[in-house]
Amino acid sequence: MKNIQAFFKRRMVQFLFLGIVIHTGILFALFVHQAEQGRLPDFDRPPAVEAFLPIGALVSLKHFLFTGTVNRIHPAGLVLFLTICATALLAKKGFCSWVCPVGLLSETLSRFHVRLFGKGLILPSWLDVPLRSVKYLLAGFFIWTIFFQMPLFALVQFIDSEYNRFSDIQMLRFFTHISPAALAVLMALLALSVIVRNFWCRYLCPYGAVLGIIGFFSLGEIRRDNGHCTHCGRCEKKCQGQIRIMEKEKIQSPECTSCLECVNVCPEKALGYSVVTGRFTLPETGLALAIGLLFVLGVGTAKLCGNWQNDISKMEYLAYTAGFSMPDPFRPDPEKMKRMIRAMQAMERSGQNINPPHQ
Repeated sequence: MKNIQAFFKRRMVQFLFLGIVIHTGILFALFVHQAEQGRLPDFDRPPAVEAFLPIGALVSLKHFLFTGTVNRIHPAGLVLFLTICATALLAKKGFCSWVCPVGLLSETLSRFHVRLFGKGLILPSWLDVPLRSVKYLLAGFFIWTIFFQMPLFALVQFIDSEYNRFSDIQMLRFFTHISPAALAVLMALLALSVIVRNFWCRYLCPYGAVLGIIGFFSLGEIRRDNGHCTHCGRCEKKCQGQIRIMEKEKIQSPECTSCLECVNVCPEKALGYSVVTGRFTLPETGLALAIGLLFVLGVGTAKLCGNWQNDISKMEYLAYTAGFSMPDPFRPDPEKMKRMIRAMQAMERSGQNINPPHQ
């Protein structure tokens, strides 16, 4: 019963964040839809959509480190990236198993495999180890390109480029106007995630690679009491990261997601999640609250400091979206342009502020 309760605690946190992501996605889609119709959106763009712009966050991070200022194009992306990195200092790759919606999807697909085939496919080490390096190579490529190859003046130009300013809309259009090739790749990844446990997270996710590296400095870790351990193997069967737990006293693997499933399944209570070199034990509820608190502090501080909303006006979004039509994004749509101009003229006649300042 305790194992089931612990499982649902983590699921509740995952579904809470999934609800936030879905709500943000719907709001942003409506915001863009109104602009595409030649209407000034009647609500602010949800800044949390920038969580889906990790490359932009890396660019913003370099800009911040070199200039000491937060760029005003995608400030929320930088805030969320730093907050996610902060979770790794507490719970290794805990973001992957407690917050990330892709992690939730990956776990769900893995459970489909168990229902279909009875046991998840585990690749042999001679194939598993090289494949795991792929995500680190991808992360290294982006970090090397942005931090070491891109000069600061080029980075500043990129930040203010039209491509970067409206990359959130391009990201949305990737899904709403997905190409056959992109759809085929996504379907292949879904199929592989059913066949091989956590295929995307284990082998390809560069975000997970970054968190895994930061996790080496984590304050928290799984610890095993060898005196109580009976080597029953239940922990290793449950472990999503396929870590050899029974061979270690401290789990420092970069694949550990702090999901606590190994802790909860241990019949002898030989495993526990401890923080600050084993001085304190943190239960599931405490870990969930700590991760949630980090996001509250990160977003709350950004709002208080004025680093949450960007400085791109609604009128700029309107001009960008209403002035172009799909599938050719570079061909002006006369009808949409007319509607946009009429909307602007009507607002000017009524004396309404077209772009009210953010609160």
